[in-house]
Amino acid sequence: MRKLFGTDGIRAVAGEAPLDAKTIHAVGLALAHQLNGSEQPPRVLLGMDTRESSNWIAATIAAGLTEGGAHVENAGVVTTPAIAFLARKHGFSAGVVISASHNPWQDNGIKVFGSDGYKLPDETELRIEAEIFRRLENLEAVPADTPPAINQKYHRDYEQFLRVAFPDLNLNGLHVVLDCANGASSAIAPELFAHLGGNFELTHAAPDGRNINANCGALHPDVVAAETKKLKASLGITFDGDADRAMFADAHGNVVNGDAVMLLAARDMRARGLLRNDTVVATTMSNMGLEAALRRDAIRMLRAPVGDKYVLERMQQEQASLGGEQSGHILFPHLATTGDGLLTALVVLDVIHRSGRALHELVADLKVFPQVILNVRVREKKPLDQIATVTDTIRNAETELAESGRVVVRYSGTEALARVMIEAESEEAMHRHADRIAAAIRAELGA
Repeated sequence: MRKLFGTDGIRAVAGEAPLDAKTIHAVGLALAHQLNGSEQPPRVLLGMDTRESSNWIAATIAAGLTEGGAHVENAGVVTTPAIAFLARKHGFSAGVVISASHNPWQDNGIKVFGSDGYKLPDETELRIEAEIFRRLENLEAVPADTPPAINQKYHRDYEQFLRVAFPDLNLNGLHVVLDCANGASSAIAPELFAHLGGNFELTHAAPDGRNINANCGALHPDVVAAETKKLKASLGITFDGDADRAMFADAHGNVVNGDAVMLLAARDMRARGLLRNDTVVATTMSNMGLEAALRRDAIRMLRAPVGDKYVLERMQQEQASLGGEQSGHILFPHLATTGDGLLTALVVLDVIHRSGRALHELVADLKVFPQVILNVRVREKKPLDQIATVTDTIRNAETELAESGRVVVRYSGTEALARVMIEAESEEAMHRHADRIAAAIRAELGA
């Protein structure tokens, strides 16, 4: 069992274990040691989002990396996928991102990419974890420091990569609302989209260290949807704090999530001979409506556990060229090694540009089954299959819904939450079973 790394790196309240200064310093030392076998000295690229804690965390982990013998460079405020791309392009031993993605400003995190631009496999994270705990036993004072000076060339290199990926994209005639979540995309999106033509309205692009994801961004797609409808824009695009995912809104103010993006992308890629094995890899959270829509086009949909790294693993097993999550993490391995919100936005805009069709037209036949997700805060993540009252309640729901719905109950990989997802043709049954399962979990594990 991993104690520090979740499905997306280490994440916690900034300043509290395991994101206290001593542990962060130990992370730097342990990572440097793990990298030392491959290169002397190992080179590590840092990036961060806009949280007020990101700077001191970057300084602390940089001190640990340097003490461990690594050479550290700093890309400053950039998106998570930018670090994945840059680490690979420039031959770094690893890329480290200081970010808590869609979490509130009080939280932060550490994500690590290998030299190949991919997130670390579980076994590597376990080795790093074990070394972190060993080093904490003897670690004394944490040296105070500032992060390495920011090198702006990395920002320019990433932006150039995005432009080159879509050299013919011209958005003249489109009116687009962009919600940057007061996060990392605020440092890139304004300049990137200014070169594409069209009329772009920027919202939530003024980070102050504490307003990241605050009633904006991909966690609140209804905000950009309302703004899109109000301004009578062609579509809206919204990113999360580190811009590794994107959500959309159509001209009517309807939210267009990752399931719909996978549908339009799958159809477009197959038409161009890019959809390998006519297969899309989604997760257990993707709606049954997506599966039905893809099936009508003779496209197979497979499901992986939640977490884009697990989607990618299944894609590699199946040799699939498209996968993603309902939450807006979309993977295009022919373009990038990880989910990239800005890249996903350009893909969608490119499909709109080439097809001459509006976003709502491209996904009009996606009939979504009613779905509810309840989050239950828990005091511990005890295996749910060891709690009889919870397993009995889940089994009853599965039996009643049978072929007319789905039940997915899991722990969040980044927060102290149990997530209860019910999908059903009957909204009454959906809410009834979701409430019962949530109540059972709350009674046994509620914080």
